[in-house]
Amino acid sequence: MSVEQCVGEWWNDNLMWDWDDKLHEECGVFGIYAPGEDVARLTFFGLYALQHRGQESAGIATSDGEHLSIRTRVGLVNQAFTEDDLKLLPGHMAVGHARYSTQGSSVARNAGPMVTQSSDGPIAVAHNGNLTNAMNLREELEEEGERFVTTTDSEILTRLIAMTPGETMAVKLRRAMARMVGAYSLCILATDRILAVRDPLGVRPLCLGKLAGQWVVASESCALMTIGAEFVREVQPGEIIEIDEHGLQSHMPLLPHRHAMCLFELIYFARPDSVIHGQRLHLVRQRMGEQLAREQPVDADIVVGLPDSAIPAAIGYARASGLPYTEALIKNRYIGRTFIQPDQRLREVGVSLKFNALPEVLEGKRVVLVDDTIVRGTTSKPIVNMLRQAGATEVHMRVHAPPMMWPCYLGVDLARRDELIAARMSVPDIGRFIGADSIGYLTLEGLIEAINVPGAGFCTGCLTGSYPVPVQLGMDKLVLERV
Repeated sequence: MSVEQCVGEWWNDNLMWDWDDKLHEECGVFGIYAPGEDVARLTFFGLYALQHRGQESAGIATSDGEHLSIRTRVGLVNQAFTEDDLKLLPGHMAVGHARYSTQGSSVARNAGPMVTQSSDGPIAVAHNGNLTNAMNLREELEEEGERFVTTTDSEILTRLIAMTPGETMAVKLRRAMARMVGAYSLCILATDRILAVRDPLGVRPLCLGKLAGQWVVASESCALMTIGAEFVREVQPGEIIEIDEHGLQSHMPLLPHRHAMCLFELIYFARPDSVIHGQRLHLVRQRMGEQLAREQPVDADIVVGLPDSAIPAAIGYARASGLPYTEALIKNRYIGRTFIQPDQRLREVGVSLKFNALPEVLEGKRVVLVDDTIVRGTTSKPIVNMLRQAGATEVHMRVHAPPMMWPCYLGVDLARRDELIAARMSVPDIGRFIGADSIGYLTLEGLIEAINVPGAGFCTGCLTGSYPVPVQLGMDKLVLERV
């Protein structure tokens, strides 16, 4: 067993103690076709910008036009690659993957991109999303002679694309898409070209950029800015982008399809400096906070945002309410996920490892605390208590999203339904559980109004239980490991 495999098995068997009661991210994908550029290095920095989307493993595959090279490793992007690794990734085109496990454990063999042989040679696929029919596809492919070495739906769709007949990679991909149900934004590397595709629903984001006349694709536009590339546009739902020595070609679907982008990409997942639906998310989230203030006003002294994701909404809430916005919680941005387990004393202080309150700011104040989600309530409760201990006389929780009552099956590692506090308690009961003086959520109608993209379709599955594709309600991310 390799060192990476050993680390991966340890990570899986000893999941780090995580007091951060948040939605866990999905994956980030990146692709570049740029002759004359150090594409491995650019891909590294592109993945570095997408690190918020996945912190469990990272991988880069490159091609020089004849051969594919690949490096994958468990860990953060800056831990996964050294200068020596990048030297072993030659070529003028690359795809990269930053993974958070939404299907399959966090072990080395599940790290992307996934590589397999096709009739046109080897391909490497970086995938963000989830296939809801992964189990059925795997059984069908096994009956056709395929043998799997991972427990991810990413390998399933990679092998499906590779074995699908077609005179070109774009044709193979379009035919394979007809059998794929769920969410997928893909960057695909063949020996002589790159393809990028977004599922017909457009659940996960994907965008297109230019760097010195060459093409780049990424999950979010923040990755383009990081490497100095120009944002061109978002990849359309169902669109296949093909990039080779002749330039870029777009293949649009023959039939229109309703769209269902994940609302939480706009609420929480994507970086606030990214552009989605033609809008900078920092400003979109400010509007969510403004709408929240109109729907859920409260008599208070200051507005505080839970760092970092709720700060734009807190700014918006303060602006609309006329209350001053202030920083009263300081986040330790390096605590993250660690292999080192806290002892019992540190477990008891818990959230203080990640946040510290400022008593001088909070003393004698009635506080509006703005957050983006409450998943289990296990973080909200100690933070409310921390504010009180620092001198706040009242704490009013305001959430710039509706209550999350259902799991996600389309690319987010979310709690089971019986773990979701809003599925078990009424809103007033949640407020009492976390110790807040009052609590208020943004309505779904208010959220859509704040996003302000008329005619856009969104997935509301985790909020309403109504999913845009068929799902298996008992499915969990380890289902393929029980095959």
